[in-house]
Amino acid sequence: MKPINTVLASFLKKTRLSHGVNQQKAVEVWSETVGDKIAENTEAVSVERGVLFIRANSSVWSQELQLKKKEILLKINKKVGKKTITDLRFK
Repeated sequence: MKPINTVLASFLKKTRLSHGVNQQKAVEVWSETVGDKIAENTEAVSVERGVLFIRANSSVWSQELQLKKKEILLKINKKVGKKTITDLRFK
């Protein structure tokens, strides 16, 4: 008998749901990926078609994150899977 995590991983891969699961994981790992200071002033809200939507406490934080966008994308995709998140949008 196979462990449940092996069966589940196989099911997700066969049904092509694993990409969506990985996208949702990006919301969950946002805080640990960006660090305490950014996490205190932002919140990962949702993911749609590979775009992670981030709510920032102010326009200043949105601007700061825009400047760090490439670096953040690399870090997130390292945690959730290559090319899972294609863009970040700040509101």
